[in-house]
Amino acid sequence: MKQAPILLLPGWQNSGPEHWQSLWQSQFDYQRVEQHDWMLPLRGDWIVRLEDVVLSSPEPVLLVAHSLGCQLVAAWSACTRHTHLVKAALLVAPGDVEREELRPVLASWSPLVLKPLPFPSTLVASTNDPYCSFARASLFARAWGSELVNAGAMGHLNADSGLGDWPQGQALLQRLISHEEFSF
Repeated sequence: MKQAPILLLPGWQNSGPEHWQSLWQSQFDYQRVEQHDWMLPLRGDWIVRLEDVVLSSPEPVLLVAHSLGCQLVAAWSACTRHTHLVKAALLVAPGDVEREELRPVLASWSPLVLKPLPFPSTLVASTNDPYCSFARASLFARAWGSELVNAGAMGHLNADSGLGDWPQGQALLQRLISHEEFSF
């Protein structure tokens, strides 16, 4: 069975060259959803861009989101009529845009979308993420209907966390893919 296309959804400020998303992009030829403004992300603009990329795919996709990309998945799924084009999502280190220090630059992302995702999802959270407490990540997982995976004390699960190409994350993605192959 042919694997569904995988779309990488980086967070605010994009994912740098040492980030696991960038490493996965080069190793596995996954497609990064490029946003027109990584520094001043507007929720509406990001939703439209994701919609365009999902609709341009010749087949249903898998989403791999990091940080603000997780909030993008929730916001997009709440307003699109095309969620049937997503097979599953891996949501990693969701950013909490309602934190006081993030509100000024991420104002368009509030209020958070806390509705169940209409496709299977796994949310991976760290116990010491500086951008989202584990309690808030757990709340997001419950609201979105995501399986919650505790990554331990790994910071924001980015390049600074020393994950390299993050084989544990790749294993979680493969588990989602395998689940999808047998659910049809």
